[in-house]
Amino acid sequence: MTKHSRITSHGIRLAVLALAVAATGSAIAVSAVATSTGVVVAPIAIAKTAEMSFGSFAVGTTAGSVTLSPNGTRGVSGGVTGMTGATTAAQFNVTGQSGNTYSISVSGTQLSSGTDTMAYAPVSDLTASAITSGTVSSGTLAGGAQSIFVGGVLTVAANQPAGTYTGSVTATVEYN
Repeated sequence: MTKHSRITSHGIRLAVLALAVAATGSAIAVSAVATSTGVVVAPIAIAKTAEMSFGSFAVGTTAGSVTLSPNGTRGVSGGVTGMTGATTAAQFNVTGQSGNTYSISVSGTQLSSGTDTMAYAPVSDLTASAITSGTVSSGTLAGGAQSIFVGGVLTVAANQPAGTYTGSVTATVEYN
């Protein structure tokens, strides 16, 4: 073998090695792989399980109010007299991923009978408590479920016309 062929042979080997190193980035490159995961949780859901009823009441010449606590207890004030009959708070059951927190928004419409109306303000709690004001704004899904109890305050005008008044109450929930 001549000196020129040895140089050429070594040059070719070095060139091939240089190309291999350039293609892999390094002659001593190593790598590791990590697993990536993602968990889709159960969607939050809400269902009405009880309707709200303020019951029957009479009105005089003085304005007043009817207050229904989240436990279904009714109180009257001013020129309103409570009559016999059942009263119930609305109940909504929330389900979703256990242990997660969520926001709550409770709203309602005025109650109306034809063109006659009574203003409504919601009162809500996560327990069937006897509170008479305020609304709950968040909850935690212990065991994947929780209930929201909703009452409210009706503003009754003096000489409010007789009738069956209806409205609606809405509870909206969303994961935090």
